[in-house]
Amino acid sequence: MTTDNNHICVCICTYKRPELLERLLLALQNQETKELFNYSIIVVDNDQEQSAQVVVENIQKNNTIKYLHEPQKNIAIARNKAVTHAHGEFIALIDDDEFPKTDWLLNLYQTLEKYKVDGILGPVKPYFDKTPPRWLVKSKLCERPTHETGKVLDWDDARTGNVLIRRKIFNEKENLFDPDFAIQGEDKDFFRRMTAKGYVFIWCNEAPVYETVPPDRWKKTYFLKRAFIQGNASFKYYGSSMNLKLKLKIIIKSILASFVYTFMLPVLSLFWNQYLIKYLAKDIYHLSLLLTVFGLINIKERNI
Repeated sequence: MTTDNNHICVCICTYKRPELLERLLLALQNQETKELFNYSIIVVDNDQEQSAQVVVENIQKNNTIKYLHEPQKNIAIARNKAVTHAHGEFIALIDDDEFPKTDWLLNLYQTLEKYKVDGILGPVKPYFDKTPPRWLVKSKLCERPTHETGKVLDWDDARTGNVLIRRKIFNEKENLFDPDFAIQGEDKDFFRRMTAKGYVFIWCNEAPVYETVPPDRWKKTYFLKRAFIQGNASFKYYGSSMNLKLKLKIIIKSILASFVYTFMLPVLSLFWNQYLIKYLAKDIYHLSLLLTVFGLINIKERNI
């Protein structure tokens, strides 16, 4: 028998992706529970024009989907609205361009209960509606690392694209997502702060979700722009905890990495062209990080 104590609230933040949101909400309608838990859904629409509202209204069943509007364009503020309106013991987070299989929540829940930790993360695998370019598949730019089930994760390996977390973590306001990360990085910053407080997050390899990779992300320029944004965000994770020793370590590491990747690019272009974009993106990431360290850039809009 289920109670509010084993209720999962699935939180989704969305921005101008009505078709992808529809796919996700339909996939969430028939999640297996084995009567171990029940679940509901919250959608936070971060679009001023409320493009997600009609999608939610068309799919809603038995009032299991709660629609909220956050007009201020800021992913951290949208996430905070979702988790602060959630109820039950657990919060699941999934991105609006992803969709799960029917046993997704069940596998996350059972793993969380087995290991008695604070949160569970699972794989995010690329999904293509059409055949993508060969260079994109070979470069593995859309693939993310996976781990054995039960592996304790470092904060840098964590993100909110596929996670089940105990809601009590958000009872403390300082544990909410930082609005300074308006476009990206709010999730890694969150996990950095939470692991520093002693919260434990582990991996569940049996609970994948699938990230839709549309044709507009098949462009090489997309991955280069994304790397530039990620480099800018990554330096901000440390915030006020940054000291001179750590700052110098980051600078030296990025200078060395940028030198190595720049040296590799001509060789890759001649012999392993399928990896050229992947390592050019790594080079741009470290260049962006260095520019951020010295206060030369501060990206506030994600134009990709």
